Amino acid sequence: MTHDHEERGRILTRREALAALGVGGGALAAGRWILGTGPDVALAAQAEGIARALPACVAKPEQTEGPFFVDAELERSDIRSDPSTGAVSDGIPLTLRFNVSQISQGDCSALPGALVDLWQCDADGVYSGVEDEGAPATAREQHFLRGYQHTDDDGVARFTTIFPGWYRARAVHVHFKVRTEVAGQPYEFTSQLYFDEALTDEVHAQAPYAARGRRTRMNADDRIFQDGGESLMARVSEADDGYAATFDLGLDLTDAETGRPDGGDGRRGRARRG
Repeated sequence: MTHDHEERGRILTRREALAALGVGGGALAAGRWILGTGPDVALAAQAEGIARALPACVAKPEQTEGPFFVDAELERSDIRSDPSTGAVSDGIPLTLRFNVSQISQGDCSALPGALVDLWQCDADGVYSGVEDEGAPATAREQHFLRGYQHTDDDGVARFTTIFPGWYRARAVHVHFKVRTEVAGQPYEFTSQLYFDEALTDEVHAQAPYAARGRRTRMNADDRIFQDGGESLMARVSEADDGYAATFDLGLDLTDAETGRPDGGDGRRGRARRG
């Protein structure tokens, strides 16, 4: 197996995002909405006269699922261990909070009950559950650093993991997939999270990452990152025993093209090789 990643998806344009939210130029002129700069679109409702604040609704680009997705059906918030052995992946702890919202009929609201999958490599750049050149043979039978959670009533899914390591040809990243249903049909949004270069340097200078040496691909040189990665940066802060990251995501559930399940049939249990 190689680490090839097929590029997919795109960033919503400014016009498309406004149309999805039902916001016209008049609302903009009145200063009732704040839009982020750059090609990505970050929308936060500040409508005059509205008593309660709407959740942040942030349109992000979809990116490739990659070759290492395995639907292991592990519902858990702490994904560090391998279920079969109990061994915990060594690395600096990282908690991840996903704030998932839906854009619908001019409104932005929390998306409860969505299934959020998370998967990543360990400090040595190894993925579990797949056959990969250079990886230990035992890794293919394990399922460390994989799992899913359902979003709560506030659209939040939380995970405990480790800061990811690196492998050839890719910048440091974490994969995620959000699955739900729209009118009885499966909807999937798949993408990746990235990290500030200075933070990654700081983490990878420590054990166990330092033993692998300096990574070979930076964000700016990663062809997948170049396709919207600036909009997929996790917001990271220091925590007591490591780091805590937050990521806001707004989904336009009417976008059937983006929401088409990877592989085409929406069934669980498949492992796509991209």
